Amino acid sequence: MDRLGSAIAGARPRVVAALAARLRDLDLAEDAFSEAAASALAAWPSQAPRDPAAWLWRAALRKALDARRRAAVRARAAPDWPEPPPTPEDVLMAADGPIPDERLKLIFVCCHPALAADSRVALTLKVVCGLSTDRLARAFFVGEPAMLQRITRAKHKIAAAGVPFEVPQPDAWPERLEAVLATLEVAYAQAYEDAALAGQAAGFAQDVLRLSGMLAELMPDEPEALGLAALVRFAEARRPARLDDRGAMVPPPEQDMALWRRDLIMEGARLLGRAAGHGRSGPRQILATIHATHCARLETGRTDWATIAALYEVLAEIRPHAPVLVNRAVAIGEAQGAGAGLAALGRIDGLEGWLPYQAARAHLAARDGRPDDARRAYEAALGLGPAPAEQLYLEAQRRSLPG
Repeated sequence: MDRLGSAIAGARPRVVAALAARLRDLDLAEDAFSEAAASALAAWPSQAPRDPAAWLWRAALRKALDARRRAAVRARAAPDWPEPPPTPEDVLMAADGPIPDERLKLIFVCCHPALAADSRVALTLKVVCGLSTDRLARAFFVGEPAMLQRITRAKHKIAAAGVPFEVPQPDAWPERLEAVLATLEVAYAQAYEDAALAGQAAGFAQDVLRLSGMLAELMPDEPEALGLAALVRFAEARRPARLDDRGAMVPPPEQDMALWRRDLIMEGARLLGRAAGHGRSGPRQILATIHATHCARLETGRTDWATIAALYEVLAEIRPHAPVLVNRAVAIGEAQGAGAGLAALGRIDGLEGWLPYQAARAHLAARDGRPDDARRAYEAALGLGPAPAEQLYLEAQRRSLPG
């Protein structure tokens, strides 16, 4: 992604959320941002703005207001008159005012209980985070047409139900909490799988770090909110060590611990301790504990794979989902031997087209002394479009195989 594309992608979540809150129309917000982005690609090469996000916010809102005026004119069956004189609102929009940060509000809107549970997270990731439909389909293991239909139905439901574009009162938060947490978790997973933050989800890491902290402050008695905030901090603490000098991904056991951020690790530990104090465990707290166990290498000098494998066993009972099962197999391979890990991986069906599965199969096969199987799995993984840092790592691992 080039510099202009990165600036537009980075601004999208905040600008679309602000537009949706202002216009109370999800489709209009997305369409207006797309038009503003097209204008930016034409205008910015000759004169880049000082603040790309503010430029996109003003341009998109103007385009949305223009679209509404044209629609009103057409509805009256009158000609499309020349542009009217600027209104006070237009004058205000021309000023360099701050962009209201409405992302948390829009997440609560998209997670409204009027929507089907499987639609809330997908809609939020599409509207708030800007994930493409094909990437959402891969994340949820469904076909692209099915995902597009799910998102379209959810948008229509919000419009038909007159869902208010506002953060609900605290007594209504619990019924939306699971969807809100799931949205942030999936968004962060998209950023986590890209060690160099070079792709579409580049901005998600810092966004989720901040938003999960806000949720933990707003809902201090919800252990899963605290667990998610802890999880993100443990993972982000290790990001500075996730790339080598060539820009290739570095797996957790090989990372230089001197580069880890101790401040985030300590913050994560405090949040996880507060979550544990409530005595109500959940999947995000277990995931946070797994990440905390990786971070404990700072103190012990070794990774406790037996504990990590045991935690994944517990998590698999709650969430028998593909990422959990694959990571469980990798942990078993580290704790009990590569053969045991391959056996656990072999019991998972239907993931041959999923990159993490093939990468895990390649790693375990190489560890088990099966270079031909490992080479085929590395080639399969490379054929599934890894992010740049992951591609460099996989290519290096393939080259290191004997034979």
